[in-house]
Amino acid sequence: MSTPVVSELAKVAQAMVAPGRGILAADESTGTIGKRFQGIQVENTEEHRRAYRDMLFTAKAMGEHISGVILYDETLRQKSADGTPFPVLLQRQGVIPGIKVDAGAKDMALCPGETVTEGLDGLAKRCAEYVQLGAKFAKWRAVITIGAQIPSEACIEANAHALARYGAICQQAGLVPIIEPEVLMDGTHDIDRCEAVTEATLRAVFAALASQRVKLEEMVLKPSMVISGKDCPKQASVSEVAARTLAVLKRTVPAAVPGIAFLSGGQSDELASAHLDAMNRLGGGPWALTFSYGRALQQPSLKAWKGAPANVPAAQAALLHRARMNGMAALGQYQATMEKTAA
Repeated sequence: MSTPVVSELAKVAQAMVAPGRGILAADESTGTIGKRFQGIQVENTEEHRRAYRDMLFTAKAMGEHISGVILYDETLRQKSADGTPFPVLLQRQGVIPGIKVDAGAKDMALCPGETVTEGLDGLAKRCAEYVQLGAKFAKWRAVITIGAQIPSEACIEANAHALARYGAICQQAGLVPIIEPEVLMDGTHDIDRCEAVTEATLRAVFAALASQRVKLEEMVLKPSMVISGKDCPKQASVSEVAARTLAVLKRTVPAAVPGIAFLSGGQSDELASAHLDAMNRLGGGPWALTFSYGRALQQPSLKAWKGAPANVPAAQAALLHRARMNGMAALGQYQATMEKTAA
């Protein structure tokens, strides 16, 4: 019996979720990065945005625990201080460049309090350009809010359909799609409610992916964890979050998906690492379980940087420390005591 041929996109997807490595989400929009800069009193200019990303991407040996970086449109076109385009710089580090392609979550008609992510118009053309600029994968985030009488079936179905259409367009263009259905932590809901909504969302997403002929071997799933709402009086333990998240994934995610790279969704740096580690210690599943964190990887680095060139070594050390912690968590080898070791 002949061995099935593994496509180039499937190889990229597998590399994105390689053992002990995960994805750095550095795709903050101009407005979002501005809010982050506000916290460290740095003006939101294009040069500061470029310098900040340059600091992250030139961290020595970042590729040891970072497999890929999600970039924003502006960042994909920018260059390092020495004139090297960021996609080229990342590839030299052994890191795969990716691109955020959605146009953001917008209010959904006739569904108060709910959003649907836009950006399908002209997506094929944009994807073709991003491939020329060096991107190997893409990201699209759908947002599901839990509240009184929501999410509605209409909202879940609309976002699942958009994710699937995006996935098909990406694969046709030669990009691995990251499929990101985020069930927000915001709210007072308990973990039971989060579990039910997450399961319903993932079922709808995989039904839509099948309908749109998206090849599961050529994608990466980026879900939220099954977790208590941020304002819920009773917060679930690390072990309960891990067990419930795994149970939902095993019910809904086909084994053909190469990997699941969780979003941190507002969790603290260390808690995001602990949850990922606990899932891997429980034995994981048929897919790799790793991370695709933004704030939970960048926050300590951003605080150390403060916009000053003199702080770059300390800021890079902070990034590499968090990358290593999450790399260990992706192997089920993270321990809280590791946090005390020097970054």
